[in-house]
Amino acid sequence: MSVARRLTAALVLASWFAFAVPGLSSAPLQAGEPPLEGPLAGNFTLLAPPVPAPETPVTDAFGMEKRLADYRGDVLLVNFWATWCAPCVYEMPSLNRLQADLGAEGLTVMAVSVDRQGLPLVRGFYEDYRLDQLEIFLDPLGDLATELGVKGLPTSFLIDKRGRVVGKLQGSLEWDIPEVKTLIRYYLKEETKGDPVIKASFP
Repeated sequence: MSVARRLTAALVLASWFAFAVPGLSSAPLQAGEPPLEGPLAGNFTLLAPPVPAPETPVTDAFGMEKRLADYRGDVLLVNFWATWCAPCVYEMPSLNRLQADLGAEGLTVMAVSVDRQGLPLVRGFYEDYRLDQLEIFLDPLGDLATELGVKGLPTSFLIDKRGRVVGKLQGSLEWDIPEVKTLIRYYLKEETKGDPVIKASFP
């Protein structure tokens, strides 16, 4: 199937894909709270208090183990996806654009594939969709996904500069919209001083 036909099919299927994450309302935010506006309101779940990110590794395109803690000091957007997941295919180009837009400010988009076929399939997908800003990360057995409690694809987690999971979103999104950039910049501007991160298991 051509890239154009695959993308068209993904867009159609994505329009059927309904997602809702409970626990948020569109009520006005209190002073000092992260801004959740537009599509984020009602869909992005803030974790209060934030939870230390797990230490389970994934592998990169060179077969090297990578842990979330390796990126301490950056804001991480960890997105679990697969090539067979239509909503994932739909949102991957916007993740690529988001990395291009905010990478220089300290954001790392960590797109983690759970495809069992591993690197050859994912590398081909990146080439087909010209994902030239995203690194390849692989979790074919779903170890990190399981540790984070992923129930469906795509699911994304936002991790602050101190290595804490501060929020999550289940479902697809246009990730380079202004509302997302505002939220990420809220965490990019945060100071890293304060109480130390206490190790704990992810709920």
